[in-house]
Amino acid sequence: MTIRHFLSTQDWNRNDLDRLLDQARGFRESKAGMQLEGKAIALLFFNPSMRTRTSFELGACQLAGKAIVLAPGKDAWPIEFDVGTVMDGETEEHISEVARVLSRYVDLIGVRAFPKFQDWSVDREDRVIQAFAKYSSVPVINMETITHPCQELAHIMALQQHLGTDLAHRKYVLTWTYHPKPLNTAVANSALQIATRYGMDVTLLCPTDEYLLDPRYLAFARRNVAENGGSLTISHDIESAYRGADVVYAKSWGALPYFGRWDQEKPIRDAHRHFIVDEAKMALTNNGLFSHCLPLRRNVKASDAVMDSPACIAIDEAENRLHVQKALMAELAAQPGVRNSGFRIG
Repeated sequence: MTIRHFLSTQDWNRNDLDRLLDQARGFRESKAGMQLEGKAIALLFFNPSMRTRTSFELGACQLAGKAIVLAPGKDAWPIEFDVGTVMDGETEEHISEVARVLSRYVDLIGVRAFPKFQDWSVDREDRVIQAFAKYSSVPVINMETITHPCQELAHIMALQQHLGTDLAHRKYVLTWTYHPKPLNTAVANSALQIATRYGMDVTLLCPTDEYLLDPRYLAFARRNVAENGGSLTISHDIESAYRGADVVYAKSWGALPYFGRWDQEKPIRDAHRHFIVDEAKMALTNNGLFSHCLPLRRNVKASDAVMDSPACIAIDEAENRLHVQKALMAELAAQPGVRNSGFRIG
């Protein structure tokens, strides 16, 4: 029997996603449950975390489960992911053993592993989580790699809280913002996917063509538009992009052609500090909502006035991480063939 993973929302149909969101709304109203009784999840963090770790660890506890938190290379052995490599360097064990052993201990595995930011042609293969999915015999959850599907669900849940469940043809602006260093494209990739999945009229606003997202995610967005209605527009013009927007979602990301050559990207990045989300830009919108995945550098990505305004729903979105992840863990752990690890409280 094939075990279902949660690596990307593109692998799940709209009915599946809607069911997760319905269950998440239930958890928002009633936090406690027994859906993970007798079950455990291993959470592997190759990168730092605050919201992701807290929400997954607490969510498992609230559903009567147990979370084991590991940081490979720090409090766990460093892991090798390449096949056929001679392991005479820093890595101590191979993913083929790690994933299979953890599968004997726990019922779910969560993985957070950012790209290396040196070569996008390598990073886009998403080797770490794909290897876990290959060798694991229990469901694997993407806690952020080159996409952030849990953030997608929390984001769309927040939009539905404020705009209603039908988001079709709402104007949605996904805007690049300045940041002093290049960041992962994961949240931008995910926002593009989920907004087009729910039939919104999406504008991707970025400084130049060099900041366009990977063609894979643009192709997903166009497919979503064809299947769900809505539209996709690419813009480099701030005023026309913001005008009439119902939602502004901000994120900074690195220009893919400059991965590994950040010194060459820096002059381009520094020339576009004016992409900050501020009151003047938000005044162009249709009383639009503003959000961000957090963490956010105030007065760099967005001004204090925007962050502290009633239009900002970033805190609602962050709260929803807890609810959607509980729904996701409960859904995956209930699959036929997922054995019970036998964990018991006390």
